[in-house]
Amino acid sequence: MFYGEYLHSIDRKGRLILPAKFREASKANFIEKFFVTRGMDNCLYMFAEEEWKKQEAKFKAMPFTDKKSRTFNRIFFSGAIDVVPDRQGRILIPQFLKDFAGIKKDVCIVGVSNLIEIWSKDKWQEFYGNSRQAYEEIAENLTQA
Repeated sequence: MFYGEYLHSIDRKGRLILPAKFREASKANFIEKFFVTRGMDNCLYMFAEEEWKKQEAKFKAMPFTDKKSRTFNRIFFSGAIDVVPDRQGRILIPQFLKDFAGIKKDVCIVGVSNLIEIWSKDKWQEFYGNSRQAYEEIAENLTQA
C-alpha cells in the first residue's frame, strides 16, 4: 500500500506533509487516522489505524511476565500518538518523537508496504549506505527457506 522514499521537510510549525502517493493510498483505502511511535534503527513507525490494531493485538499477547516483552511494550506504546492528517496531508510530530529519531528539519519518508517509516534524512542515508551492499546477501538468505 505504501511504497517508495520521499524527501520532505518539517515546516516552521513543526508539521510534516505526507507524500502525495501516500495521501492517495490513504484515500483509496479509507484511512483517516494513523499512529506514530518509536521504531527500530532510530526511525519512527507510522501505522494506519487498522494495521495498528493488528500490531497492538500481537504485542498485547506477549507475556507481561517476560521482562523483554514488558520493556518493548513500555517503550513502543508510551511513545505512541494518534494523528489525523489535515486537508493538506500534514501531521504534527511531537518533539519527543523527533528527538528520538534525530529529526531536525529534513526527513525521508519511506513506504514499507503496510508501514510508513519517518527518518531524519541523514540517518536514512547512513542506514541505506551501510545496508545496500548486504541487500543481495540478505535476500538470498531470506529466500532459501
